[in-house]
Parts: sequence; C-alpha cells; structure tokens
Amino acid sequence: MTDHLTDELVAPALPSAHRVRFPVSRLIVDPERFPDDKDEPMSGVGMGVIYEKASHGATLRAAPAPAARQRLMQAYYFPHHAALDAAVSASIERHGCCAVLDMHSFPSQALPYELDQSGDRPDACIGTDPFHTPDELVDGLARGFSAAGLSVAIDRPFSGALVPARHYRKDRRVLSVMVEMNRRLYLDETTGKAAEQFFRIQRVLAGVLGDLAPLPVALAGPHAAR
Repeated sequence: MTDHLTDELVAPALPSAHRVRFPVSRLIVDPERFPDDKDEPMSGVGMGVIYEKASHGATLRAAPAPAARQRLMQAYYFPHHAALDAAVSASIERHGCCAVLDMHSFPSQALPYELDQSGDRPDACIGTDPFHTPDELVDGLARGFSAAGLSVAIDRPFSGALVPARHYRKDRRVLSVMVEMNRRLYLDETTGKAAEQFFRIQRVLAGVLGDLAPLPVALAGPHAAR
C-alpha cells in the first residue's frame, strides 16, 4: 500500500511547484479518502479514511471509537488538507488558477482489494475528474509518456484526482490530475528500493511535466467558462 519513493521520483520536476507531502503511511489515515465513510466507496471493503482491512482482506484493526477516530483525523487528515487548500488558494491568488498534480504509484500485480483485477497493467495511469481535469491536460500527459515509450491508460487501474473540498466541483480555476507510475518501472517491489531505471523514469517525469507547466494558465480562461 506504500507509494515507495514517489516524492523522490518527482523531485526534479516542476521545481517552482509547492509540494504538499503526507507525513505518514495511509495505513494510519488515508488522505485521499472522503472524511465521511458514507461518501467513500472504498469503505465498503473496510478501507475508508481509516482502514480496518489490509490489502489482502485481513483485519488490520477494529473500527476506532469516535474519539480515537477524531484524534487521528485532527492529527493528520485535516492538517494535510488545510495545507493543500492553502497552497491551492495561494496559486489562484498569484496566477488566477492552480493545477494539482496528485502523484502516486501502483504495484505491477493487482492487490486483492483493488476493483480492477486486470493483468494488463499500464506503465502510467492518468486519473481524472470530470469537472477538474481538462482533456488538453490528459492528452498532453498521454502524448508525453507515450513518446517516452511508456504504455498509458486513462482512469485504469485507478481513477480520480484530488481536489481540496472547498473547491471540489465548484471552482474550475482548480485543475487536477492524478499520475500513477507502475512500480515495475523504477522499484524493486520486493525490497522497496530504487531499481536500475529509477533515474530514467525520474527524467521522463521531469520532461513530461515540465513541457505541460504553462498549460494550466492557458486553460484557465476557457476551462473556467465551460
């Protein structure tokens, strides 16, 4: 369940970007889930904002008591989203728009909890939100990864893109896209250490994301008016 080395993998890309890094494992709190399990589809398999099941379906913990749950949310979830919201708001104030890159990785073989159990896993997955992810951004990423020799899928095996709650489905000045890299490209999945191709994939990400850096400002006008 760990996004091994994704912060290092994307480090050379977009040097002027504001980075918001979640400080603990998602096995403690998952910042990409909705805070209320009633809104979170993955809560149906015991993997809402606070996991009760592990990736293979085994019990990870008992459901926390309300007070314990609130302590975890206050310690990790809400501060992370406040920091993300502040970064987004600062970008809108400065540039008139903001693009959120939601960076992740995924295992080369599907884990039992995953909804998509297909064995044909791409090298790069681009996750989208119908409100916040313009086609031009998806197309640019797909072209860049394909040009680097990587296979690409849209919203497979994972979908969606993170947007702060205050802007979610309300503010078209906020663009968001999720990029998930297959761990077979850059990681020894047994040890969690960088593989031989780590620096190549690091360069690919820097090039693809760098080429797209001016796009959000260009899209802010027409995308906001759509």
